[in-house]
Parts: sequence; structure tokens; C-alpha cells
Amino acid sequence: MTLTRRLALACAALACSTTMVHAADNWPSRPLKIVVPYPPGGSSDIIARSISQQLSESLKQPVIVENKPGANGNLGADIVAKSSPDGYTLLLCDLGALAISPSIYTKLPFDPSKDLRGAAMLAYSPHLLVVHPSVKANNLKELVELSKTSDLNFAVTATGSAPHLAGVELARATGAKWVYVPYKGGVQSVQDTVAGQTQVLMNGMLATYPHVQSGKLKLLGVSKRERMPLIGSSPTIAEQGVAGFETGSWQGVMLPAGTPPAITKRIGEALVAAIRTPDVRSRLTGQGAEVVTMSPSEVDSFFASERARWAKVVQQEKLQLD
Repeated sequence: MTLTRRLALACAALACSTTMVHAADNWPSRPLKIVVPYPPGGSSDIIARSISQQLSESLKQPVIVENKPGANGNLGADIVAKSSPDGYTLLLCDLGALAISPSIYTKLPFDPSKDLRGAAMLAYSPHLLVVHPSVKANNLKELVELSKTSDLNFAVTATGSAPHLAGVELARATGAKWVYVPYKGGVQSVQDTVAGQTQVLMNGMLATYPHVQSGKLKLLGVSKRERMPLIGSSPTIAEQGVAGFETGSWQGVMLPAGTPPAITKRIGEALVAAIRTPDVRSRLTGQGAEVVTMSPSEVDSFFASERARWAKVVQQEKLQLD
């Protein structure tokens, strides 16, 4: 490489670096967009709308929530992955579900590990194992036994979703038998279980617990290692013979890879501050979500571990989607 070529490359790198620093200094100078890759009414949507006002006040810019459902969350994730890495487009989703996608989809148009980076973890809510009230089972053991003699339909929020694989793990551990019925989102799967068209469901507590409170669904177990104060009388799945069983909805925010570290840091801090606002925390806690925060680097580490965990389950079950 000639000296002239080296100098040109060095100048270009310096100019790019200077531009990024200038952009970070002036960020944010226009509205931000939070992309929720699921239909309205689910856990991610509830959290996005809960923090948008606080985030707007903190950053002094409007914050718009856009639902971009499709392909088990991958449509919206792809939009964010391919957007400009300038800090104005955020992805708020179930990071566990996003971690599953590379293993189960053979033609994923983006690579979450390469094209997205963590900004913040916001909340965790366990999956609830619920059934329609007509199901003659009041605990996990009874449900497993009933599943061997009766036809039970297990509502799946989406094929390859975190609740789906949680159901697969549970069936493998207990010997339960049920037929998986796929939907295009958690809202419809909940509605059909409430209506009795499907009988069994595992879904995020934030979107499911209100139906337990109203008596429309019967709670049989919580996918958490310890009982939750909000529903302390309800046993965990681990207590009912599946040692160490813990799954759930890990709600976090990702940004396009290449977003300047300074902007990523500011976004992460603003998100954590918003979710920790007393009224937001109280509202989410009352619905069954725990405020659990992580830094950008911690989110990336968590995502890598979840991707490895679920890749094993996908391989064992030979689950593949186009």
C-alpha cells in the first residue's frame, strides 16, 4: 500500500470518527422511535408505552412507539438491525425470543449477534403455566397425567418463541403430551385459551396474569425458581418436581450495531432511569414484572448465553423454520 493510500485511509477514518463524536454530542436532536416487533397488548408493548413518556421527558424529544409484528418478532428486529446506527431507532423485545431465532430460522435476513447490540435490560416476568378453567387439573402433576389420557392443545404464541420452547422443555422434563397450536402473537393465544379453543398455555406473566385474576384462566405453576411475592400462594414449576426450571420474558432494548458507544451509554442510562421511575416500577410490579436492569455489555453477555441455551433445545427437538 502506498504512503498516499495510507494517508487517505487515515484521514477518512479520522473524519468518520469526528463525525460520530459530533453526532453523539448533538444527540438527540429529533424524535426517537421504539420498535416493538409484536402486536399491541403484549409484554413488550406494555413496557414500551409505560416508559415512553418518561424517556421523552428525560431526553427532551418525542418518543414514538411503533408495532411492527411479523415472523415471530423478526420482521421488526430486521427493520432495526438495518436502520441507521444513530441512536434514533430502538428495538424493545423479549431478548430470549430474539436469541432463539438464529437457531430455528434457516433464512433469517439478519444476524442478531452481529447486527444488534445491547442498550439495556428493563424487566423480567416469568412464564405462567395456565389452563382453561374447564381442565380438570389443579397442579402440574395432575396436568401431566391428564395429558396422557386426554387431547390437550397447547397454545403457542409463535412457533419457535420462548414460551413455545419453555413448553417443549417442560414436556421433555415431565413426559407431558400435548399438541402445539401456533399463533402469530401472545394476545391471540391468550384469547383462544380464555375461550377454551385451546386448553394449555405458557406465556409472559405481564400479559397473562390479569386473566388469572379475573378467573378466566387457572394458574398451575410459575416458571421461576422462587415464588413471587405477588402470587406467593402459587407454587413454582421447580417446586413441583422440575428442579431448576426457570424461563420467562426478558424485556430489553437493542440498537443497530455500530451505534456510537457514547450514544449507547446515554440511551441505556435513560432507559434504566425511566423503568426505575416509582410509578412505572409500581405499575409493572403490580402486573407481575420485576424491574431487572443491565448495562449494554451485560445485555450482550446475557444474549450470548441465552442463544447457546436455546440452540441446544432447538437441536434436540430438530425444530427448523424457513
